[in-house]
Amino acid sequence: MKPEELHDNLGRYIKISLEETAYFLSLLEKKEIPNRKFLLAQGEPCTYFSLVDKGCLINYFTDDAGDDHVLQFATRMWWTADLDSLFRGIPAEYNIRAMGDSTVYQLSKDVWMKLNNELPQFERYFRIIFQNALVAHQKRIIQNISDTADQRYLKFQKAYPEVIRSVPLKYVASYLGITPEFLSKIRRDLTTR
Repeated sequence: MKPEELHDNLGRYIKISLEETAYFLSLLEKKEIPNRKFLLAQGEPCTYFSLVDKGCLINYFTDDAGDDHVLQFATRMWWTADLDSLFRGIPAEYNIRAMGDSTVYQLSKDVWMKLNNELPQFERYFRIIFQNALVAHQKRIIQNISDTADQRYLKFQKAYPEVIRSVPLKYVASYLGITPEFLSKIRRDLTTR
């Protein structure tokens, strides 16, 4: 990750110097995740926030019947973690897996707390990140109860074109709350309109 790119991303949310960005970057641990490998497996403790630099990660829950339910996609410059596990030290409720070779930069909870004490603007940065994530989840709930499957797919396609191109459609279907077969029908119908 180039320090300038990280600085520009952080600067969208907080005032930060290049030196502070460099310090932040020095606290992050780089991790390569091969395609289809887990960053976090359900039942393990989550010990890091992870910032995606390359690739796409999916967060999903596997139910008792073995069905996967996609909760989130994390693409470049997105943070991901099982926050409940991270903050409370309990086993993770969902998996985080790479869809394609991926690179993340990780920040442990202890280092995160130290960072917030040393550079208080990071407390603001993460608060904004968490607020935005909450708003996105609330909007998704509203869309799931009020939009048709076609509308949900079109909104998803517009918001996340890179996910449509890089992730098997069965995961997109799961995220949208429909079957892969129904998603294929929607896609067929949209191309004939």
